[in-house]
Amino acid sequence: MAEIDDFRAETRSWLEANCPPEMRTPMRSEKDACWGGRKFEFQSDAQKQWLDAMASRGWTVPDWPREYGGGGLSAAESKVLKEEMATLSCRPPLTSFGISMLGPALLQYGTEEQKGRFLPEIARGEIRWCQGYSEPGAGSDLAGLQTKAEDKGDHYLVNGQKVWTSYADQADWIFCLVRTSTESKHGGISFLLFDMESPGVSTKPILLISGYSPFCETFFDDVQVPKDQLVGEVNKGWDVAKYLLGHEREMISGMGLGGEKQALGKALGGVDDPFLRAEVAAFDVDAIAFAAMSERFIDQLKAGEAHPAMPSMMKYAGTELNKRRHELIIAAGGSDTLEWDSDRSKGGKVARDWLRSKANSIEGGTSEIQLGIVAKHILRLPGA
Repeated sequence: MAEIDDFRAETRSWLEANCPPEMRTPMRSEKDACWGGRKFEFQSDAQKQWLDAMASRGWTVPDWPREYGGGGLSAAESKVLKEEMATLSCRPPLTSFGISMLGPALLQYGTEEQKGRFLPEIARGEIRWCQGYSEPGAGSDLAGLQTKAEDKGDHYLVNGQKVWTSYADQADWIFCLVRTSTESKHGGISFLLFDMESPGVSTKPILLISGYSPFCETFFDDVQVPKDQLVGEVNKGWDVAKYLLGHEREMISGMGLGGEKQALGKALGGVDDPFLRAEVAAFDVDAIAFAAMSERFIDQLKAGEAHPAMPSMMKYAGTELNKRRHELIIAAGGSDTLEWDSDRSKGGKVARDWLRSKANSIEGGTSEIQLGIVAKHILRLPGA
């Protein structure tokens, strides 16, 4: 305990000295997040200063090995860092699908050359990734994907289409599921990495009902991908895909906490209606329980002790909790929350966030799919 106490004191002192005051204020929207990458424009000098400071210590990915740009911290030390950042209200220095999804998969399945090439760039915020999974005819049934990668000797030739590709128009590289064999549905899938600037790659934003457009259609027309950018074995990409999906569902489940550092009741400033006040109080109790469960789940996941179906359970619980949060915010705010474009409503932020939350139970696998997985693999219920 003495070592952890010393680490906590040193960490707190370093954060106080290095986290700019501007980076200790709540983010107004996801536009305040630091995504990094070639196309990203820093919102301020403080944002870049904060990223550079954290990356220099490997604390953008504190539990990754030092040789790959991480901090090399133990699980206990990583938790202390997270707690101290929360105490000082420090913003995340870097938001990245490379960190939350691809990085863990590369650590598990990548070659040493792939780890050495991509992981330090991810940790320093020099490369931004997007995910090429869903297709127009392969969403919940992801293994039915048809984007083809033909073996051309020294490279693969990729043709096909992906959809719901988050931030594809702003990403530098993509991690992509492709079909390299038709002999087996799951056994004919491979996992490729390639540059979004490659000839033949194009994107088209998809406008959402909320008015925002984080998603894209992504098209591949005779895209050449070097073979050393295959992760894992050819035709065994489904193993990589499932591992990555676990981390994606962990990330999406975190939406259930809403990124808030205080109870919803306190954030709303009090609710007059007694029935609604009771609903908000019940939500806050459930959110506290979910936060505790999340901590336990993440510890188990990192230790390799989590049940394979637990990411589905957490994803379902977290996304349903997040939708409930936004329903309560709308209910508490009344008709004022329905404003769409006014300055007073910050461009209709509450209404747009409420609409956006509806997608949580679709993206990363629908709630119905997650419930089926939980029923089969955790509750051991008989199939239909």
